[in-house]
Amino acid sequence: MTDQQQADVTVIIPTYNRLWSLPKAIDSCRKTTCITEIIVVDDGSTDGTWEWLQQQPDVRSFYQENQGQTYAANFGTNYATGKYIRFLDSDDFLVEGAIDKQFLKAEETNANLVYSAVDIYVESTGEVINLPIKEAWEDFLEIQLGNGNGSHYLGMLFSTHLVKKVPRRPDLSFRDDRMFLLEYALLDPKIVWAQGCAGHWVKHTDQMQANYQGLKAQVTNWQHLYIYKKILSKLAANGKLTQARKNAACTVLWPLAHWIAKDNISEGVEVVNWIYELNPDFQIPEPGTLGFMYRSLGFKMTEKLLGLRRLTLFR
Repeated sequence: MTDQQQADVTVIIPTYNRLWSLPKAIDSCRKTTCITEIIVVDDGSTDGTWEWLQQQPDVRSFYQENQGQTYAANFGTNYATGKYIRFLDSDDFLVEGAIDKQFLKAEETNANLVYSAVDIYVESTGEVINLPIKEAWEDFLEIQLGNGNGSHYLGMLFSTHLVKKVPRRPDLSFRDDRMFLLEYALLDPKIVWAQGCAGHWVKHTDQMQANYQGLKAQVTNWQHLYIYKKILSKLAANGKLTQARKNAACTVLWPLAHWIAKDNISEGVEVVNWIYELNPDFQIPEPGTLGFMYRSLGFKMTEKLLGLRRLTLFR
């Protein structure tokens, strides 16, 4: 696109030291029929990313001192000219034709959000793992509150004017993606399904969330819990916290209670008590011996025993 043109779709790619994957991500946004604007925000890379970007004339490149992906996404959003926005992590890539297909679907239906499937791509082997996805989302919020497939924004095209109403949250940087989708869902967007896979979610050894340990893992869990308290509170205040939405939230809160209990059992117990307030008929999902322990000994005692087992294993 030229400087005078307004884009149909803006793709925002925050990046930090991912020159090994960024070219593939950018290339997957090219060769479109609709006017596509590619914005890359380099978050202070030191691996030659900025120098390489200067050689890409079809990319709008911006540089900021290292502040984190959330700031970079907001930076890019501020400069987006497209009617629609999609966010792309610099280690993932889109399927050819996905941008055009979703843009046309949005235009035909006047939708605020178009979604498609997302598949996993294993970087080390090239294996593609298909993730099943429900093609009709009767309740977008219920889907996003739950723990099933379909909650990755890689497969989604968003209306720009709604995106700018819910800027990304630096204070929730480890769980910002989840908060963004939930806050976007609170705007009650019109959503439509576009057949097929939109992009590949790449699994590799440098995955950020998979490497969270210690204090960073604790902060991630607390941010996740805060998000659910905030969103469910808003829904309750507006009379929109349906039982289906409560049940969906519980599928996330149960494993979260376990991770929180690793560092603070009493806090984990509080989360479990909240789960049963939301859904008195909640069924513990773990099978086998672990499930039996939770049901017969209770959450607190089971977590104490699991803690003792971890201490024994790591001595």
